[in-house]
Amino acid sequence: MKYNNIKASKFIDRPNRFIANIEIDGRSEVCHVKNTGRCRELLTDNASIFVQESDNPLRKTKYDLISVYKGHRLINMDSQAPNKVFHEWLKKGYLFENIKLIKPEYKYDKSRIDFYVEAEDRKILMEVKGVTLEENNVVMFPDAPTERGLKHINELARCLDEGYEAYVVFIVQMSSVSYFTPNNITHKEFGDALKRAEQKGVKLLALDCVVTKDTIEAENYVDIKL
Repeated sequence: MKYNNIKASKFIDRPNRFIANIEIDGRSEVCHVKNTGRCRELLTDNASIFVQESDNPLRKTKYDLISVYKGHRLINMDSQAPNKVFHEWLKKGYLFENIKLIKPEYKYDKSRIDFYVEAEDRKILMEVKGVTLEENNVVMFPDAPTERGLKHINELARCLDEGYEAYVVFIVQMSSVSYFTPNNITHKEFGDALKRAEQKGVKLLALDCVVTKDTIEAENYVDIKL
């Protein structure tokens, strides 16, 4: 996945979930934050960030916040990126052979699951979660309680009874991490649901990403510890 019109900037503060004040080219600007999570460990005073400049004159904000340096590690924090990154990776045939169909935003029961895949005679539902929270080289999800995420995990567990295969895929929006684990301190119910789903037969995957200022691409499998 590639971004255009990327510029270096500095983070100033975040008045609410949707916008941040940034310093770019010596002036202050308001920037759209493409991640409504807390991200407090990322958006710190004067953090070095990369933003995407829009050429749409009708937009209220000229910039989108794409990635941030945490120490020497560049972390993509665009919440729209994981599905796109995974879709690109899936189409390359790394996980399934003879894919016949990839349908994003698949309606199942009362929800929309990120992907429905047909490969040979297999019918597969897949939910993708982006991971930006890292502590001591361990990555975790979620960074805030997620009732929506909990609902999707439980639905994937149920769909196995209807003949589907099911996957939860964690796209780690950074590279070179030790392992992934559910963030039980923040949302133990999500971690418990993930364990139950895995025991029932839902498959869990985690992939890290090569992140540059204007690209993000899935690379290696990451160990999962429940």
